[in-house]
Amino acid sequence: MARALDGTALIARLGVGANALRGRLMPDAAMDRLTWFRAGGHAELLFQPADEDDLAAFLTVLPSDVPVLVVGVGSNLLVRDGGIEGVVIRLSAKGFGAVTVLDGTTLKAGAAALDKQVAAAALDAGIGGFHFYHGIPGSIGGALRMNAGANGVETVNRVVEVHGVTRNGRRVTLSLDEMGYTYRHSAAPEDIIFTSAVMRGDPADKAEIRRLMDEVQHHRETVQPVKEKTGGSTFKNPPGTSAWKEIEKAGCRGLMIGGAQMSPLHCNFMINTGNATAHELELLGETVRARVLETSGIRLEWEIKRLGRFQPGRDVQPFLGRMF
Repeated sequence: MARALDGTALIARLGVGANALRGRLMPDAAMDRLTWFRAGGHAELLFQPADEDDLAAFLTVLPSDVPVLVVGVGSNLLVRDGGIEGVVIRLSAKGFGAVTVLDGTTLKAGAAALDKQVAAAALDAGIGGFHFYHGIPGSIGGALRMNAGANGVETVNRVVEVHGVTRNGRRVTLSLDEMGYTYRHSAAPEDIIFTSAVMRGDPADKAEIRRLMDEVQHHRETVQPVKEKTGGSTFKNPPGTSAWKEIEKAGCRGLMIGGAQMSPLHCNFMINTGNATAHELELLGETVRARVLETSGIRLEWEIKRLGRFQPGRDVQPFLGRMF
């Protein structure tokens, strides 16, 4: 039986080191307030460090057996209803959200900087190649971890180096090669918390950058349910096809389970139509995966991150536990 989550007891385990921390420690924090789905359970303990020094100090005193999870703005995150054991770290915009132009082609972005903020800073500096971030509803930390991309450009095309802090509080710098990027994935060690990145584009005319950003915005507002409680693209595109096409073939456009629905506008977007639970959302996703597998033989992979515990008796099996 899983132990009860107790954030206050977890703070006590930090000992006197907790007194020197400048960030916010919040036991039993409601994660539904921090995710775009507006669903899910609580975090045993939420920590928002003041800056990189504060983050390193916290990780130094945190017992090694305590699980650590880093979240950004929660745009592609589904927290299960049973909550998250251990510590959730959320980097603040104040401490980690700065975007600094280094020269005519290079900028440094904090991990908490919004993707749209980076696109805007690049526009102001006349640096091309960042327009695709204008349409991605996340932060740079998440983009670095999952190689976020759109409109034919990916994060891998912009990264020079990435800065972070390890689980034991040590600062590290990773080169582009060390990030090991592939489609929607990086091979960087999971225990590294990204804090910033140096990124490079190309000199470009501001009017042309603005035109490309407007195209991205128009496309997003036209074909995506941007005003809904959603997590963005639910599944990765399989080789040789698009996830939405396979979902369409399987008859899942508009499919609903409770308050969860595959968007009628873009059927690779899952939405919370009102008060959907995380269980309903994940069950809908696995139902879609099972139907696509049965229809076309394709095993869709989740792009949305699902984290935390299931409530007792409410677990959801991959592909609904079906074997094909």
